[in-house]
Amino acid sequence: MKGTLLWASAAAVAAVVAVASETTSFAAKAAPVAEAKAMKYSPMIFGHFLEHFDTQVYGGIFEPGSPLSDGDGFRKDVIEALREIKCPIVRWPGGCFVSDYHWKYGVGPEREPMWNKAWAVEDPNTFGTDEYVKWCRKVGCEPYICTNAGTGDEEEMSDWVEYCNLSVGKWGRTRKANGYEKPHDVLYWSVGNENWGRHEIGAKTVEQWGPLVRESAKMMRGTDRRIKLFAAATPDERWTLPLLHAAGYLLDYVSVHGYYVWGNSNPYLTCMMRTQRPEADILRTIGILEKAGFGGGKIGIAFDEWNLRGWYHPGLGQYKRGAVMDYAARRQNDVASIYTMADALFAACFLNTCLRHCDIVKMANFSPAVNTRGAIFAHPKGIVKRTSYHVFWMYTHLLEPNVVPVSLDCGELSDGKAKVPVLDAALTVSDDGRRRVLAVVNKSPDNAVSLDVSSLTPAASLRATVLDGDSPDAYNDIGAENRVVPRQATLAATGGKVSLAPHSLHCIMLE
Repeated sequence: MKGTLLWASAAAVAAVVAVASETTSFAAKAAPVAEAKAMKYSPMIFGHFLEHFDTQVYGGIFEPGSPLSDGDGFRKDVIEALREIKCPIVRWPGGCFVSDYHWKYGVGPEREPMWNKAWAVEDPNTFGTDEYVKWCRKVGCEPYICTNAGTGDEEEMSDWVEYCNLSVGKWGRTRKANGYEKPHDVLYWSVGNENWGRHEIGAKTVEQWGPLVRESAKMMRGTDRRIKLFAAATPDERWTLPLLHAAGYLLDYVSVHGYYVWGNSNPYLTCMMRTQRPEADILRTIGILEKAGFGGGKIGIAFDEWNLRGWYHPGLGQYKRGAVMDYAARRQNDVASIYTMADALFAACFLNTCLRHCDIVKMANFSPAVNTRGAIFAHPKGIVKRTSYHVFWMYTHLLEPNVVPVSLDCGELSDGKAKVPVLDAALTVSDDGRRRVLAVVNKSPDNAVSLDVSSLTPAASLRATVLDGDSPDAYNDIGAENRVVPRQATLAATGGKVSLAPHSLHCIMLE
């Protein structure tokens, strides 16, 4: 879209990056603005999520007896893969699972298996709070616990905080008796998960939700005032505005979720047509926060479940007589050929959006981390790093810690029904302003795009790390783990313009 400003606030534009596709001609423009200010983003936007669904936990991160697991039963290869992408935080245990999960059954030496009514499976409870926190410490990430606001209550939530963070009280002493003398110090807590949805066990009405969050927050903060509190919200003011009026003064974040295509057969171009929808969700949520008097960063946004693809689970939310849960269909989530360059480029566009709105978006959690739609596929003999995994590697290793606004003047990509800008970008800069990295996505499946970077650098050639594939539908699989991996490139800046390969992500070092 020609002249689109990729920034939500009124911040000044740092530079205009002019582009021209191979099929459409645009005049090259460059207009750096000296007063533009850099903004530091939170590394928490590169977070992940785990739920007790199919093989995410059991057979994913936790597989006692496997030759690939350590003495605690944790898959060492998965831990190392998450450490490689500097995973900062992991949300757990759900997801829909949590609204029927009672944490007290999953601690101590005598565990009680439980039947989970959301996913219609028995969970052995061998992976509970203590195992989760221990696993997070091995990964090097912060734990983020989502509480049961479905079939649970305020006291159960605050008891969980006590178990994790105190050394006094019944539950603080219980943790110590279970062999964990020091507090777990879990600082991130969410009241509920998608309690607005009829699919959710213990779903709430608008009238119920705000008061429940308020009273839960009071009890949780009454247990540990250090904690950061989230509450399940949506980009719809009919739900979120009453929540904020009732409980906003106790919240640090609102939690929103986004999945943008459903099923397992979505063409590349269909996926690209969804790349602007997360930004629309963020802008609507910002508007609600401002309307409620919590704008300007008083309450942040946590996009704590997101993915291009919604999980495939026929039967969820169908509680009527005769409805059947299709267990076999859940394994179709792990068909390797689903996860193509479309997934990688959507992920990059999503993260660019978070970077552009880093004054408000303080956390995001890719859903999930392992198996199902995860960036990592864990199987009995090893792992496969799917295309989206490499986006996280590039962003956590290559980007600088601050963002400055950037405007794109570019052509449009169409699937015949909708249109989106062919490029998406975020510009990052070092603290001292000397190093800059431009993360830019070319969504076109077939055409290279000529990018004018003359306003950003006088260099005649530029170093870049590129993620692309031999086709838009390229994917990684067992035995072909490296079909899509980042590659190093030198880009010739002929006339100040560099060529961006089709269906690609470039991290360009502006020297």
